[in-house]
Amino acid sequence: MLLSRLAQVSREVAATAARSRKIALLAELFREADADDVPIVIPYLAGRLPQGRLGVGWKVLGRRVPPAAEPTLTVRAVDAALTGLGEVSGAGSQGERARLVGALMGAATEDEQRFLLGLLTGEVRQGALDAVAVEGLARATGAPAEDVRRAVMLSGSLQTVARALLGEGPAALDRFRLTVGRPVLPMLAHSASSVAEAVGKLGACAVEEKLDGIRVQVHRDGDTVRVHTRTLDDITARLPEVTAAALELGGERFILDGEVISFDAAGRPRSFQETAGRVGSRTDVARAAGQVPVSPVFFDVLAADGRDLLDLPFAERHAELARLVPEPMRVRRTLAEGAADIPAAERFLADTLARGHEGVVVKSLAAPYSAGRRGAAWLKVKPVHTLDLVVLAAEWGHGRRTGRLSNLHLGARTADGGFAMLGKTFKGMTDAMLAWQTERLRRLAVEDDGRVVRVRPELVVEIAYDGLQRSSRYPAGVTLRFARVVRYREDKAPGEADTVEALLAAHPEVTP
Repeated sequence: MLLSRLAQVSREVAATAARSRKIALLAELFREADADDVPIVIPYLAGRLPQGRLGVGWKVLGRRVPPAAEPTLTVRAVDAALTGLGEVSGAGSQGERARLVGALMGAATEDEQRFLLGLLTGEVRQGALDAVAVEGLARATGAPAEDVRRAVMLSGSLQTVARALLGEGPAALDRFRLTVGRPVLPMLAHSASSVAEAVGKLGACAVEEKLDGIRVQVHRDGDTVRVHTRTLDDITARLPEVTAAALELGGERFILDGEVISFDAAGRPRSFQETAGRVGSRTDVARAAGQVPVSPVFFDVLAADGRDLLDLPFAERHAELARLVPEPMRVRRTLAEGAADIPAAERFLADTLARGHEGVVVKSLAAPYSAGRRGAAWLKVKPVHTLDLVVLAAEWGHGRRTGRLSNLHLGARTADGGFAMLGKTFKGMTDAMLAWQTERLRRLAVEDDGRVVRVRPELVVEIAYDGLQRSSRYPAGVTLRFARVVRYREDKAPGEADTVEALLAAHPEVTP
């Protein structure tokens, strides 16, 4: 498949808000694609590179290369070129990356260059995400959409299912079954603004602690244990404590869903960053485990004793979980039947927050396990932190945001009257907001290097965020987690923005 065709569909998908039209466009694209194109086409549509980060910065990407007159690049040729780019290392690597990027861009038409630039900078956000791709794939092959979703859920890979479907037809779906040892994508939660709202929507439900740890899926088959992350990475070798815990359980063959979390000497959870750093450590695991031990805490079971439990109601799955896993290793919970139990559920949330956790997840007792989906049967409730910060700079967007100032550099006031950058965000912005902030920030601009526009620190923006984490990249020693724009506060002067001192005081668990 030519890259030009993929770029065209990406542009058309970005131009429509109608889900039905997006599905139709993707179905047509999949009918044209070879089975071997699909493992590249699907992540490209979602703005992902199969190779991950390639270490190419704006110094290389900002160089203008004359475009090709006619499209000749195929998606597989581009994938091979990017794989080669990712393998460059050592002395002279920067120059070699520049040469490879220049050669690739020189072989691309102007439209293809825009698409490639969006991919390489992470700015392809046209809404062609996996759920829409599943529907398009089902329509392209004549397979029932629900069967395709289940196959993706059980294989853990939309690309794998797509390749099989396009190569063999709907009969290929029969081989995708829940198997101990093969991870599946986890069930995810939507958000609710309060416990009362969540219980009101779900009725009979469990209210469980939401731990600020690392999601894990633990598979045991006899004496063999495998531990996988929510992205299906195998991290077994990094977490010997989890393997040991799984081998102590009574069952011989199961799949458990839960989190690993690290606690301090007082029994309170350590910061997410400490847990994440421990889970990410690949060297001297024994030493890391001694310094930051982690504990598994389980909240669901997908299979037990050779039985697939996915379609059972959560109440029945939890009964199986309680049979397999002792209470200290299960997430704390309380049950609610309806409105009369809301006060008790709210007290449980308050107690959970006091214990140092980040909120609760409210789960319907009747719901099956919808792996790989963010369903309405699980609703997370946690406090939303907000800050009034000052915009220090903004980056020019790409893809559908080309020509707009997008990624905001955010600063809090410092004791000396200046501003300390706390991070960046491009999230939460409507098209109208993008247009407004582009016009407004250009009037405040003091410098534009073609990538970043630095502005006078005069515009205040309200930012929602999930928490802080330590970071040596920023002058205050911390950065915001999951920051997103709520609204601009033109009614506030920069001197009314929040201070670094107040921010740190509000998050004593994070000490730079």
